[in-house]
Amino acid sequence: MLSPVFKPFVEQSPVTVMARAMIERVLNPDQLNEWFDSTANQQYTKDLLFSSLFDIMSQVVQGSHRSVHAAYQALKEDICVSITSVYNKLNGIETETSAQLVRYAAGQAAPIIKKLHGTNPDLLPGLRVKLLDGNCIEKSHHRIKELRSLSAGPLPGKSLVVYDPVLRLPIDVFPCEDGHSQERSLLEDVLLTIKPKDAWIADRNFCTLDFTCSIASSQAYFVIREHKKYPFDLLGKEKYIGKTETGKVYEQGILVVDSAGQKHTFRRIRVRLKEKTRDGDSDIFIICNLSKTKANAKKIAQLYRGRWTIETAFQHLAAFFNSEINALGYPRAALFGFCVALVSYIILSVIKSAMSSVHGANVVENEISGYYLADELSATYRGMLIAIPEKNWIVFQQMTDQKFSNIIKKLAAKMKLYRFQKHPRGPKKPQPKRKGSKNTPHVSTAQILAKRKKR
Repeated sequence: MLSPVFKPFVEQSPVTVMARAMIERVLNPDQLNEWFDSTANQQYTKDLLFSSLFDIMSQVVQGSHRSVHAAYQALKEDICVSITSVYNKLNGIETETSAQLVRYAAGQAAPIIKKLHGTNPDLLPGLRVKLLDGNCIEKSHHRIKELRSLSAGPLPGKSLVVYDPVLRLPIDVFPCEDGHSQERSLLEDVLLTIKPKDAWIADRNFCTLDFTCSIASSQAYFVIREHKKYPFDLLGKEKYIGKTETGKVYEQGILVVDSAGQKHTFRRIRVRLKEKTRDGDSDIFIICNLSKTKANAKKIAQLYRGRWTIETAFQHLAAFFNSEINALGYPRAALFGFCVALVSYIILSVIKSAMSSVHGANVVENEISGYYLADELSATYRGMLIAIPEKNWIVFQQMTDQKFSNIIKKLAAKMKLYRFQKHPRGPKKPQPKRKGSKNTPHVSTAQILAKRKKR
């Protein structure tokens, strides 16, 4: 049972208790510091603990504080180092450490989600589907000395993110400090993680000879939109398969020869679209190596359509959290901030899984706004940490997985769902043609409204 000190927050903001309980469960200070000491290659703990750095960045990402400096000011009595030390530590965080943090958090969250029965149905039974997409961190401020005289927007980095649609989690990330690098340059790192029975789904930017053939050679699978420069020879005649929601589906075999001279036979799926894409394409071509027994052509088309899930996750990441902190110009600091935002997204995914187990997956998916959940966290989190002493949270570390899941579900049952309901906007009205002149650059809103009343 929880201490009575939790009662006001359990009654008024159970989602905030759930979030903090998750952090205590999988990312508590002792755990984080031990993990960091065993993971970091170059950095080491001197005066500033990694857990303190994570705490600072988490509060900025979640919106509890508007900046790293503001978070530091609130926590500096406990941290006992200068703000300069904090920034130096941030700027030196190894990109692999940031990536490992996401992998660690996802690995800790996955069994909890399964205990909560919060997973989506398998998309391909017997295979683990992974969605791959790139994310470029938006331009930063020109605070670094060398950037102050440049008019161009400085890009502090980019990354490839792997999303598990069954767990509804980002499970891996491949950060890159060079914001101008091609996403394809990171595929070698991705290939090192390929496991048999993986099924990778990606957009055409990842349709390269080495990537597709290496996946096939690893006894894994891919569903990737065809790039116009992808080399292949057609086999046989194209066959009409049938209709889907988006259009007519056709299939044809192709022969591909990899850089080692090994031949591969893949499938080429064509979808004749009912409506053109944003780029004006009438047809979408999809390359895959799944057998027809594992997935027919219609299923392949459906699977590729499902890659929007990871794009939606990126949109939610930007909408719910401060995932791209433009005050952080140094690439390692910016990428660390992005990875902490991914960890926050993982925690939110566990919360939504608990809600799904109590209130139903359809209700949570279609009626609950992740934005309002995140807003509740940012509004309440700081006050809760002040009101509830740190020692009271240790109880969540000591629970079994089953007991922890039960507590999380009880908290989810206390949520007042109407506070987090979506309010979908109606169709946008077309913008009228604006009128004006160079001689009248401004107008008085009060005068305009006064004219309305006279009509």
